[in-house]
Amino acid sequence: MLENGFHDVPQGKLAMVVTHLEMRSPMPLRDVPTPAGITLRKVEPTLDWYRDIFDRVGSQDWLWYGRLKKSDAELQAILSADDTVFYTLTKNGHDEALLELKFGEDQECELAYFGLTPGLIGTGAGRYLMNHAIHTAWAKPISRLRLHTCTMDSPQAMAFYIRSGFTPYKRQIEIDDDPRLIGLLGNEAGPHVPIIA
Repeated sequence: MLENGFHDVPQGKLAMVVTHLEMRSPMPLRDVPTPAGITLRKVEPTLDWYRDIFDRVGSQDWLWYGRLKKSDAELQAILSADDTVFYTLTKNGHDEALLELKFGEDQECELAYFGLTPGLIGTGAGRYLMNHAIHTAWAKPISRLRLHTCTMDSPQAMAFYIRSGFTPYKRQIEIDDDPRLIGLLGNEAGPHVPIIA
């Protein structure tokens, strides 16, 4: 059992507080129109497309790196899995969002990745995309929609998920290699998280 107080994190590592959230029944959704100039589309992702959108949505600002550890073959297996669907929001001919839903055999759906590029933040696109995520997930015979976020994510994320109808149910500490120190990301990524080498 972890005792109260401070605990050293080894140099070169990151420590994150991860909060798991769930939705046990579909929430009533406030109708949100499609933001001006934006279109929603389902994607059959290629490796290049996915790596690009993953980087622009999450890696540079919020240190998303889990999928960067995957080989091409490992990532392709995720992208082509029958139980996973991908959506994006397009503006001016460019894809600017990532929504990834993974449906499990246990009647659960994981909102695996959700985010917007900086150019869409504050436009109402996030609420529109989340409404689509919730509607799409609960259109299947599921009993729970779940996700997790961490303290390296946007400080707005937790409140947004709770307003969307998710309830926190578990908290964990995750310690992992700093992706900037093992060559997955450049030193300029995640400027809100200092590098301690």
